Amino acid sequence: MSQRGSVLPPLVDRHILTSKTRNDVGVGAFAFLFSEIVQYSQTRVSNVSELERKLADVGFDVGVRMLELLVHREKAGKRENRILGILSFLHTNVWKNLFGKTADSLERGTSADDEYMISDHDLLVNRFISVPRDMGHLNCGAFAAGIVEGVLKSSGFPARVTAHSVTSEGLSRPKTTILIKFSPEVIERDERLGS
Repeated sequence: MSQRGSVLPPLVDRHILTSKTRNDVGVGAFAFLFSEIVQYSQTRVSNVSELERKLADVGFDVGVRMLELLVHREKAGKRENRILGILSFLHTNVWKNLFGKTADSLERGTSADDEYMISDHDLLVNRFISVPRDMGHLNCGAFAAGIVEGVLKSSGFPARVTAHSVTSEGLSRPKTTILIKFSPEVIERDERLGS
């Protein structure tokens, strides 16, 4: 208890990016921490695809823990059982709690019914990354893809999730698109539930 007799809510009930004075975690602090994760992972791999896989593995663990926290905090223990519900939860709640804003778009793939895309024009993990020439096509969005995969797998929606850089007119740098390809059993379950 504080001096005035008020009680602070439990830690899991407080917003991740806020403190008592409602200050967000500094972007510089996040950039430094993420930079260290990338450098640490880079020393343990021999090529770009292995580095992206390592970043996705770290992101997977973050996604699992993020789901636990958000389900407890925002959904009162209820989990989504439909594809559009979990994707909407990812697009808004998860993205906003991790990156401070919702993702820019959520789209269904045009070539297959089991593919969805979450796009972010200025993904925080790619904002301060300068890629060396020997790692020309490194996409640190693999970390965000790992987060998405962790949330989906922990929710009972197994999927293959990858990050892609997509160049667009009018943008100074490529946007990051997280491609989600659900397992056949997820699609079958969603059809049985009557999407």
